[in-house]
Amino acid sequence: MKSPKKNPENNRSINGHTYILHCRLQNALSLGTRDYYEEIGKWKWHSENIEVQKHVVHSIAAFLDSLSEDTLQHPLVKDSVADMFAALLWTLECKNVEILDIAAKVTVKLVRVLPGSVLQAHTLDLVCPLICLLTSYQEEVAISCATALNVVISKLSAKNEKAIWNIVKEAGTVVCTSSIIKGFSEGTVVSIKYFQEIASLLSTILWRWPPSRLSILSDTNLIVVLADIHSEADSSVKILVMKLYSSLALCGTGAKILIENGEVFLQMIAHCMGNLYSPAVRIEALKLMQCLMRNEESCLRVIDFCGEPLVEAIISGMKEMGLQYSKIGNDNFSLLEEICSLALITRWAAQEGLDGNHLLGVRGYIWDILGWLAIHSSEDFNQDTDESELHLSILITCACLAFVNAIRKWCHICQNDVVDNLRNESASRAVLRMIYSPCNNIASTSRFILSAILESNGEECLKSILKTLGSISSLESYGSNKVQLSINLVALTCYSSLLLYQRCITQSNGMKTLVALVKRCLGTDNPVERFSISHHLHKIFHKRTCCWGFEEDWEGCNSLLLYSLWSLAELLHHYGLRDNLGIIADEMAYAEANLVRELQEISSNSYAPGLRWYAAYILSYFGFYGFPNKIGKRVGKSFNKKKHADAQFIHPNGHVLSVHCVVISVRCPSLLPPARKSNAKVIDNFSSNDPEKFGREIEREVRLTAHDDYEALMKFLEYVYVGFLQAGEELVVKLKVLAKSCELQCFLQMLYRKFPKWGMPFPSYDLTPSVGPAGYGFSDIIVESKTAKLIGWTCSMCSHSVPHMHAHKVILLSSSDYLRALFKSRIRESRSLNLQVPVGWKAMVILMHWLYSNKLPNLIPFGCLWDNMNTEKKLLELQPYLELCHLAERWLLEDIKEDCWNVIVACLDSAIELCNNILQISAKSPMGKLVEVVAEHMARSYPQLRDSGEFELLDVSLVNLIHSAFVRIGEECGLKRPLCDCGEFEELDEMPATYFFSPV
Repeated sequence: MKSPKKNPENNRSINGHTYILHCRLQNALSLGTRDYYEEIGKWKWHSENIEVQKHVVHSIAAFLDSLSEDTLQHPLVKDSVADMFAALLWTLECKNVEILDIAAKVTVKLVRVLPGSVLQAHTLDLVCPLICLLTSYQEEVAISCATALNVVISKLSAKNEKAIWNIVKEAGTVVCTSSIIKGFSEGTVVSIKYFQEIASLLSTILWRWPPSRLSILSDTNLIVVLADIHSEADSSVKILVMKLYSSLALCGTGAKILIENGEVFLQMIAHCMGNLYSPAVRIEALKLMQCLMRNEESCLRVIDFCGEPLVEAIISGMKEMGLQYSKIGNDNFSLLEEICSLALITRWAAQEGLDGNHLLGVRGYIWDILGWLAIHSSEDFNQDTDESELHLSILITCACLAFVNAIRKWCHICQNDVVDNLRNESASRAVLRMIYSPCNNIASTSRFILSAILESNGEECLKSILKTLGSISSLESYGSNKVQLSINLVALTCYSSLLLYQRCITQSNGMKTLVALVKRCLGTDNPVERFSISHHLHKIFHKRTCCWGFEEDWEGCNSLLLYSLWSLAELLHHYGLRDNLGIIADEMAYAEANLVRELQEISSNSYAPGLRWYAAYILSYFGFYGFPNKIGKRVGKSFNKKKHADAQFIHPNGHVLSVHCVVISVRCPSLLPPARKSNAKVIDNFSSNDPEKFGREIEREVRLTAHDDYEALMKFLEYVYVGFLQAGEELVVKLKVLAKSCELQCFLQMLYRKFPKWGMPFPSYDLTPSVGPAGYGFSDIIVESKTAKLIGWTCSMCSHSVPHMHAHKVILLSSSDYLRALFKSRIRESRSLNLQVPVGWKAMVILMHWLYSNKLPNLIPFGCLWDNMNTEKKLLELQPYLELCHLAERWLLEDIKEDCWNVIVACLDSAIELCNNILQISAKSPMGKLVEVVAEHMARSYPQLRDSGEFELLDVSLVNLIHSAFVRIGEECGLKRPLCDCGEFEELDEMPATYFFSPV
């Protein structure tokens, strides 16, 4: 055994009593045997003598009791940790009833005392015996082991997380703990303390490992049991049950199951938020509600069931906390923070409780709630009473004062107060939203108050802000304080709305600065998301969610770009392009055409709806109207082409416009010409290959009058096909009439240059409705997969028995050069009315969805379901995307190939075990790039895969490809090739190895 440290320098910080207890511990340990096991590379202590075990355990307990936080890092203590763990592990594994109870309790004491960094080296050894003893007939032993295991998992590092989960999963710990909880309900588990420790442990497991949630969610009996326990139990048990519920609600599927339990369950939780319960119970109830209401769909469902008690609990809680803010304690502060956080999610009108709250820690929530209410108020919103209007004016004034104080302090002192900025960022956004509120009363009041506060030195601050933003726009990075940058951009946007300062902005190169900032924001790979600069919005459970299908936030993850576009749009709204064109053309670093191209890039790609709306709005000042998109660009090439057209607009001057009903019926149904009854005969013979007998040969035509403007109609139909057009002001006047008569509201808004309203969904170009019955009348081709039969499949539109879909040549040919060439050729397939697609049915459904919408349907069940699938099932889910990658190579569909790659790569990131299978499949098909992508993934774990025998079934050329990628990645990271090949990294833990060999 190790001898005690004799160096007096090492013993200086511990007292004599601790030193004596350490000596006694070493003497006790010396009574056992310590052997080295080469297979695991560790020393192990053991002793069969029960008296020696007792002596050692009591010596450990006494030594731990003598320690304090100051002495934990002492070398003498650190050197004893391994010996103490070794002795306790042996004692726990022996399961001697005489010593097991005290050994388990001392283990709890040890894991609680040690910091997480020290504990990590022993967690893998400790977890197994603790799990084994969870069901010990000695209840006190089981309780202590549950407590110790809970502490170990709570302190677990990311390095050991996967390994511990494998142990927990293989041991069936989740099923075991859930059985104990059901036993408590049935009366077989007597001790409430046992239930509490087991429930707490299960909650911790569910919180940390999303794959553990599925088995609990599948256990309907356990869900019923938890509801019964919660309805009858005391406060301490209610807290634990709600923690379990919260851990389950981190899963989107789990939240749905809990919400489906209905009104009684949700009202019971809302009731626990009231002041009849302790702060601890209320806090857990509030956290649970936040977990349940993570997206709009679940939020609305909860409000339907318990809207009134929910808002009553929020408002009464704010009132209660507001009245005692001067003497509020830590518990009540945490309660108030959770109330505000839930209020921000539900967006209930909670002003009554806000005006009395002066706590700095929750001001961010208050301003966010106020700003949200302002931006979503109706145009005719008015306060019910004069008192309410006074309260609102006070809140607006407070927000404006906090906002102006932030910009004045920065401008005058030129020094950033990070804490102050974090508080004022939310106030700044609240002011911005109030100024642009749809409610005229709120907007005018906000502008009036802000103008009054800025009266003394507003222009001076504005020039300082413009100077700062101008310098930042030319830098390669945003700098350290993104919060201040965000506030400055919000300030400029607010200034842009005030008539007094607009001329100053334009004369001070404000337009140039804003356009340069737009370019700067587009050029960065790390957009500034508001969550990154608003710490009150951070919730620790956000990182552990799964299975939630979130709709994209209107603002998106690039706040700085949004504010830049917003301010630029406001200046154009007041002054128009002509007044600013000289500034843009003469002083910008790049031409007008580049700006237009970048704005089109924003409005046509996967940016947030808000960014796309403002980009489209600004484009209208350059004569571009509508919403650029890829599918419109493709389909638009068929406009006014006679090929496959089935309707015509005929003008008396002899001009004829040929159109396709499948496009018109979805994009602008009021323009769809009526069918001519004489030709409306249906020939139900879809199995024939004779074009003369195929489908619904219906001709449609509209004869225009001499008064109809042919040019305007042609331009309008161009918008219907493309979704985007360029037009002069004179033509725009005529287009307004057509857009209004056809009720195209979004297009009409662009033509009238109406300012975007916060939260408006961006219009999508989606022709998928025409794939079903709605487009059957215009179908001119049947698309079949290689799947000959599908169980239970029938077509409701025709008698063709082979699984198929009714499609439209104009859509298919617009997307594929291969198909276009095929149907122009003279081969037999070009004359067939049935198109054979060499993929399975599921892949063909995905393909058709993409052809008609330019989007892949979200069919991969990521989250708990995916994590709990075996490799074979995961491969089956990916099969359609692999088939489409192969088809895309043949049909020259580059876009869908890239989209499918992205899906496959996302799956590989979460399931590395798929790589071997996918590599073999893709190597047999002409998918060279996919082979390279998969090899790159496998290269990151090359040593482990090589040693585990994963490469035995692979072709030698594929193994060499993986090895080459492994070497290349190492060299890109600055490593030498010998390190890659000689196994220098094999003894490194998993996380550093992944770090070293991940691409730069």
